[in-house]
Order: sequence, then C-alpha cells, then structure tokens
Amino acid sequence: MATATLPGNLPVVDDLRRDRTGHVRGRTIADRLVGWLLPLLYLVAIVPILDLVYWVGRAALPTFTVAVITTDPSGAGGGLYAPLVGSLTILLFATGFSLLFGFFGGLATAEYLAERVAGVIRITANVMAGTPAIIVGLFGYIAFVSYFGWGFSLAAASVTLGVFMTPYVFRATDIAYASVPPHIREAAVGSGARPLQYLMKVATPIALPQVLSGVFLAMAIGVGETAPLYLTTTTVALPPLGFFQPVSALSLYIWSDYQTGFILPIAIHRAFQAAFLLLVIVIGLNVLVRIVASRSRRRLEGLYQ
Repeated sequence: MATATLPGNLPVVDDLRRDRTGHVRGRTIADRLVGWLLPLLYLVAIVPILDLVYWVGRAALPTFTVAVITTDPSGAGGGLYAPLVGSLTILLFATGFSLLFGFFGGLATAEYLAERVAGVIRITANVMAGTPAIIVGLFGYIAFVSYFGWGFSLAAASVTLGVFMTPYVFRATDIAYASVPPHIREAAVGSGARPLQYLMKVATPIALPQVLSGVFLAMAIGVGETAPLYLTTTTVALPPLGFFQPVSALSLYIWSDYQTGFILPIAIHRAFQAAFLLLVIVIGLNVLVRIVASRSRRRLEGLYQ
C-alpha cells in the first residue's frame, strides 16, 4: 500500500497511525491509573469511618450493659432509656412531617407543576438542603418554641427536625418520579390509563424503592442532629409524655455528658454509650438503604430494555 506524502516527504498515513497509537496508549495508561486510584480513594474515605466506629466502640462497649437501654439517666450515671425512646419518637414524627411535605412536593414538581415553577421549588429545596443545622434550629426556636408558644417540646423538636429532613425526601421523590422512562408513560396513556391510574399503578411502583432509599437516608441524617434539638427541647431525662411536653434525645446527651465529663469523668462513659447507640441506628438505616436499593435494581432489571 502506497503511503501518501506531503511536500517535504512527510508520510501522512504513518503520522496518523503514530498519533492514533499514542492516543490509545495514553488512554490505556489513564484507565489503569484510575483503576488503581479509585480503591485508594475508597480507603481514604473508609479508614476514618472505621476508625471512628472503633474509637467509639472501644470506649462504650466495656461499660455497655442491658441496663443502658432499660434505665433512665440519674445524675452523671444511669442508663439512656428516656433519651433513646425520645430520639426514636422525635425521628418518627419528623419522618412523618418530611414525608407529608417532601413526598407530595416532589411528586408535584415531577408530575404536575409547570417546569418554571418546579425549577424554582427545586432551587429552594437545594438551598434548604445546604442550610446549616444550627440555622434550622434557630428557626425552630423562633417559630415553634416562641411564636406558636409550643415551648421546649416534642412538637417543636419533631417539626424542626422534619423541616431539616424535608429537602432530602423532596429531592429523592422528585428524581425518582422524573426518572420513570417516557416510553413507560406513553405506553400507559396509549393503553387508556387515566393520569391517576398511571401514577398509582405504573409510576409509583417504579419510583417507590428510590423514594424509600431517600427517606431512610434522611432519617439517618436527621437522627444524629443536635442543633435543631438543642434549641427546641431539653436535656432533662424525660421520656415522651405528650406532644407538647419536653423530651430528651441521645444527641443532646452526647453533648451534655461530654461537657460534664470534664468535672465528673463517669459521665464520659454515658456520652460514649449514647454515641454508640446512635452509630448503631445510623448504620442500621444505611444498611436498609442498601437493601432497598439492591432489591429495587434486581426487581427492575431488564424492565426497560
């Protein structure tokens, strides 16, 4: 095969082949570097987390007994029954609040509202998701504790934490419903399905696993927050006695007992016990996220091909 030349006897084909070979070699090297770099980055991310779990567990487990979760705090000692029940109760009501506004808000932006209006709401949700927790706590104190007169109570803490969790539920719901493939909608409408029938029988079964993953993630984020609760409830060892009564929480006891530990070292043990319980709850919620996501992928695999 003859090789074309340019003035000056420069072989065009050879130059192109050499350039192509060099480009392929560069891409191969880059792919190998990325293949080595990603596991290293994973280790960089996971080692501090494992170290944190080990550090908290080493300090908490030697003194952790069944009495920790069955007895109430008493001075610098005692168990964590009341804060544990308080945290779970606050999380339950906060999740209900975030579902009420986050789920239906995400459903509206994905399915019903005009794109311009939906875009404004999405920007607002992104701003809310990036708002520091202490700002949300201050809002809860001004709005619910002071203005509405709820005082330091389960209601104020739950609604404030719900406000903090709502953007995460909203974003998960919005993305889940917006990700339903268009041809699925077209097939449902073409088959004579009404909008509500399409939503309930077609879109929701497809989007629900991703929505649940977002809800569990919001719960894992919210259960460990301290600032929204510090400004809306109390550190006194009180179980939930009423919706407008004070209630304690684990994250508050971590903060208060660690401060007390400089004077009474025994309180440090309870602070680490509370931190260990929170870690167990957060890890459990994240495991649920992975299980839901994995089952969703297996159930929907091949459905859209």
